Amino acid sequence: MTETTPSSKPRPPKQSRTGLKANGTRKAASKSNRSRAREFALQALYQHIVGRNDAAAIDSFTRDLAGFHKADAAHYNAVLHGCINTADDLDALITPLLDRKLGEISPIERASMWIGVYEFMHCMDVPWRVVLNECIELAKEFGGTDGHKYVNAVLNGLAPRLRANEVAADKAAGKPGPEAAAAEGEGA
Repeated sequence: MTETTPSSKPRPPKQSRTGLKANGTRKAASKSNRSRAREFALQALYQHIVGRNDAAAIDSFTRDLAGFHKADAAHYNAVLHGCINTADDLDALITPLLDRKLGEISPIERASMWIGVYEFMHCMDVPWRVVLNECIELAKEFGGTDGHKYVNAVLNGLAPRLRANEVAADKAAGKPGPEAAAAEGEGA
């Protein structure tokens, strides 16, 4: 049995190892290589949106960042260049679901939505619910206080259109549809 003396402090309780930080975002050690790729793509897309920097320069800079070697480089490459090359098409899909002008959307929210829409359209190996969750997590970790709710609402509005078969299959299997997924994302 150990004694607690006035000079020694009791140990703080052990934190649970859920893989989450206090703010609800995932700890770096629990992130997949694709999640890391999305994070780097988000940072690169931010540079593109804010600075209008050249895609090749952004790509080169981002690949030199600490931790990039842990990311799925092929997925990063597809998402970054796919979003930049189809930015007008992505914006055209997003804009009708906005309650404000596109220029008033934060660059982080816009980049998160670009990633989500791009993956809905071109990364069929990633389930729509995973795309939705990953983009909400990006907006939570890098965006403003409630930006993730906005990203969630827009992507949930597009999911039935861009992944109709998947959303319908989930509904047929009794899984909640995009409306319920939107509510889950707001509380997450």
